[in-house]
Amino acid sequence: MVVIGQSSPVRWAAPDGPWTEPDLHLFPPDGHRYEIIDGSLHVTPPLDREHETVVAALIGTLRGAAPDEWWVCDRVGIGMGRSNLIPDVTVLRPRSSGAVWADPADVALVAEVETGPSRRCDRLLKPAVYAEAGIACYWRIERAPEPVLHTYSLGPDGYEPQETIKGADPVKVDAPYPLRVAPGSWV
Repeated sequence: MVVIGQSSPVRWAAPDGPWTEPDLHLFPPDGHRYEIIDGSLHVTPPLDREHETVVAALIGTLRGAAPDEWWVCDRVGIGMGRSNLIPDVTVLRPRSSGAVWADPADVALVAEVETGPSRRCDRLLKPAVYAEAGIACYWRIERAPEPVLHTYSLGPDGYEPQETIKGADPVKVDAPYPLRVAPGSWV
């Protein structure tokens, strides 16, 4: 609930129960990333220029190799039961629903670019939620001292490590579709 008074700051109240997707509309577009994990609010501070550079380069790499009708998007929310996450990069399959919050069945890949505040969530919490939702591929990019790409594919017990790729020499990967990646060139 938002309360606005004369010369008083905008205030809000947390929900009485778990956080849900409509609660995310309480927050201003202030650069923070507001997400829900199992009904709990998770807030990430605004991202820095280095993070955005890696995200833009990854999007360019994925879009350059994308088959017709595949979509490569930044910051598309995915609704997964009691969780609403916003990955840095999402690859949507052809004929995706086009919903405001993507259906996990439409998602072929999610990728997260680590920052100091997001490291633990990107390594532990988010992969568990994405895997539980059945998203086939997860990529995690470490930024320092140069970008390193870790690829994972969904196995019977969650994500299984596939490759760790670094350097500026292109390396072929097969999922979500065949492409060549060179994380060292993403800075």
